[in-house]
Amino acid sequence: MADTRDLVQQQFGAHAQNYVTSADHAQGESLDRLMAWLPFEPGWRVLDVATGGGHTALAAAARAGQVVASDLTPRMLQAARAHLQRQGITRASFPAADAGALPFADRAFDLVTCRLAAHHFPDCARFTAEAARVLRPGGWFALIDNVTPPEARAARFVNAFEKLRDPSHAWEYSAVDWEAFCLQAGLTLRLREDYRKPLEFEPWCQRLSVPERTRQQLRAMLWHIPDEARDALQPRFAGDPLTGPLWFSLGELLLVAQKPG
Repeated sequence: MADTRDLVQQQFGAHAQNYVTSADHAQGESLDRLMAWLPFEPGWRVLDVATGGGHTALAAAARAGQVVASDLTPRMLQAARAHLQRQGITRASFPAADAGALPFADRAFDLVTCRLAAHHFPDCARFTAEAARVLRPGGWFALIDNVTPPEARAARFVNAFEKLRDPSHAWEYSAVDWEAFCLQAGLTLRLREDYRKPLEFEPWCQRLSVPERTRQQLRAMLWHIPDEARDALQPRFAGDPLTGPLWFSLGELLLVAQKPG
């Protein structure tokens, strides 16, 4: 796990500002839906795990009393802090934290969020258990993340595609897997919604400074995509498959669960 953490810190430390400015991370239908659905109260204490550019923390800060925006990567925390400060947010702290061993007391938070990050975690079941531990009874766990279909061959292809672009990618689970993680952690499912997230290929690669050779390999994977994975990524080429415009999409899950009590 230490090697995985080091890789995540290297990858995201080098591209921290890109995640602050990324439109794909700054906004989204699922984020808007989550913020509208949750029963926020002014005194809530919110933990945003793997905050990245701080976009979910920023959205929660407008509705809650205090936000703790944690991340494994110090340079990402610096970028998130600067982003929230530019937006006038003062009721936020930015501690370094490992998602699998959260350095917070039991029952410390009213809401734990994690958005577009869990596919980098080496143990998502452990993370979910940690989120449940730090929630008060009646508290909420909210996850937004990329997901695969439940079929094994499609899941393997999608994960191979993602990991080629980003070596810090661990594993992208299915919605059914995430429901099981919540059940194992003693959480009760309250909301599940499935989305499609359209992406333009070149900006998706530029965000992590993907080398040209790797971009060509990724294009080839989409051009020769097997039938069982086609619906999972939905590639769309325009012109030359090696150089022309290219779009694809990822499955995205919005899941909210509640701690009994």
